[in-house]
Amino acid sequence: MRSTAPAGPPGAPGHGQVRYAPPAPDTGLPVVAELAAVLAAAAARPDTEPPGGGPVLREAADGYWWRRGLRCHPEEVVAAPGPGPLLAALLAAHGGDVLLPRPCPVAWTPQARLLGRPAYHVPTPAECGGVPDPYALLETVRRVRAEGGHPAVLLLSVADDPTGTVAPPELVREACEAAVDEGLHILSDETWRDTLHQPHDTVLVSPAEMCPDDVTVLCDLAGSLTPAAWPAAIARFPTRRPAAAALRARTLDVLTALGADLPGPLAVAVAHALDEPEPVTARNTAATTLHARAAEAAHHTVLAAGALALPPGAGRHLYADLAPLREPLAERGVTDSIELEDYLTERLGTPVPGAHRFGDELGALRVRLATAPLLGATPRERLEALTSERPLELPHPAKALHTLDAVLRELGNSGEGATP
Repeated sequence: MRSTAPAGPPGAPGHGQVRYAPPAPDTGLPVVAELAAVLAAAAARPDTEPPGGGPVLREAADGYWWRRGLRCHPEEVVAAPGPGPLLAALLAAHGGDVLLPRPCPVAWTPQARLLGRPAYHVPTPAECGGVPDPYALLETVRRVRAEGGHPAVLLLSVADDPTGTVAPPELVREACEAAVDEGLHILSDETWRDTLHQPHDTVLVSPAEMCPDDVTVLCDLAGSLTPAAWPAAIARFPTRRPAAAALRARTLDVLTALGADLPGPLAVAVAHALDEPEPVTARNTAATTLHARAAEAAHHTVLAAGALALPPGAGRHLYADLAPLREPLAERGVTDSIELEDYLTERLGTPVPGAHRFGDELGALRVRLATAPLLGATPRERLEALTSERPLELPHPAKALHTLDAVLRELGNSGEGATP
């Protein structure tokens, strides 16, 4: 079975899978004042953290996991300057091939390829993204092995980028049990777990709760705790397992070789954020509510135009499928996700990454729509939306949603025969 190759012409200007990849959806808000003050107070610290983080930082990360029902100890945690180095170190610490859901976060496939590891994308079920269909996973493992491959790692995300969905616990269990039965180690990216749009109605269960001996959990703290400009990520390894201790040691070796150490001042601020003081959690709660409203409005707009999208349940994005509008798009010279990315980016005036960025098929007319551009062009405008009782009625959000509606309805009106 051939590993999934990058989509699109590799030399096309502006379309490189790595260098021109879009960033993860950000809140677009100013830094929480308390965090900025902590960073400023630590600015004179001259040293860096040791690889994997020092005791104070790891203790804070340990508390973060405990509050989410994932018990561990500081010696079972590592920290790194961002999700990129951390994921690279985790993958390097494992041997074998990598399996990923289709679609998946933009950085996953390039990370595997950077290490020379074959990467195989597995279809996700119709109701969500982030977690592979269990039967498709088993078939993919069988085919890879039949062709001489060595599948060893499954990457998944219960709260997903790019689809913005949350996988139901029963599906997560089936996929994880299938992976463990086939001898795969699971890397569970839980960056978006604290950005649930309906936290009281949505059940999110970590794979580490289901298969505690076979799951390493990682989290980009920019998902809910720190600004995107502060690169910081943490990982939690299986507890009290000799094999996990060896895996952590290899991960630390790779982080050391990469020079992937957190600057001392930043580590102080990150540890403070991991303690979850009230200003940090209040900002995340308010930002999540705001982005949920924007995502709901964008979802309604997409459906009203005759396109498709799963209801977003987490994060600051949704994944729109414009396949029902294929005919009017073709009339405008848009026949694949690269052309769709260019078309919508130009028309909407903001980056709209296409499906090929996420390991999806080049011919799929899908894009990720981020919610931050809908809420303001500057941090000040988005902060105004954060404190408004009717944020979507403010001038910039209203204009941005109107533009999205006009662009999509133009396609829907010119393709009246299309059905959603």
